[in-house]
Amino acid sequence: MLSMCILAEMEVNMSLLQVNSIVSGYGTTQVLHQVSLKADKGQVVALMGRNGVGKTTLLKTLMGLIKVESGSIEYDGANITQWPTEKRAHGGIAYVPQGREIFPHLTVYENLILGLAARSIKNQEIPDDIFIMFPELKKLYKRKGGDLSGGQQQQLAIARMLILDPKLILFDEPTEGIQPSIVQSIEYAIRAIKEQQKITIILVEQYMEMAFRLGDFCYVMDHGEIVMHDNMGNLEGIEVQKYISI
Repeated sequence: MLSMCILAEMEVNMSLLQVNSIVSGYGTTQVLHQVSLKADKGQVVALMGRNGVGKTTLLKTLMGLIKVESGSIEYDGANITQWPTEKRAHGGIAYVPQGREIFPHLTVYENLILGLAARSIKNQEIPDDIFIMFPELKKLYKRKGGDLSGGQQQQLAIARMLILDPKLILFDEPTEGIQPSIVQSIEYAIRAIKEQQKITIILVEQYMEMAFRLGDFCYVMDHGEIVMHDNMGNLEGIEVQKYISI
């Protein structure tokens, strides 16, 4: 009995995010149906499925942008189901949406400085490891965000998010619509984050091969439900493929 209690406590301590049977959607339209998942500290969890099955809705629900109708979300030992988005962000949850949402009229430098301002850090330089991860951004320091390519904007969005020093990152298809050369740098950045083993990642990714290379665990969604989940090493690509092929 004692050993079982110790194991249960260890699992609680390892888990950063626990989603319990959540239901959510838009107005009267229910999108998520009793969705449960968990992510351990330092783990990369891939979330896969066709377009329109609820992956983005799930990320927005985790970020507090969509209300939970039933179920609960536990994060870092706290029940955050009713927390507003701002409190979740201050608690270390970062969201990189498909649209990237950088500030187009500000320079690369000004976009990055806003990350420091959000952490109430003044008179501090951009961390060097940001430019080690994304060396191209240093060359584009004075260029306006709106003048960058889609791939460069995605790099900027990720860099600005990393300055916030998050505990949990929600990536919504970070390689969507990006040229292959930049896709490699995005994968490199996510791998570098993973190797630090300090940040947990929920990764919605359209490239199955990339998700398999980066992920530790995988959840597959269909029609607003989790239909498959396992350690990445136990999953067969052909089984996952049938849920992401059109």
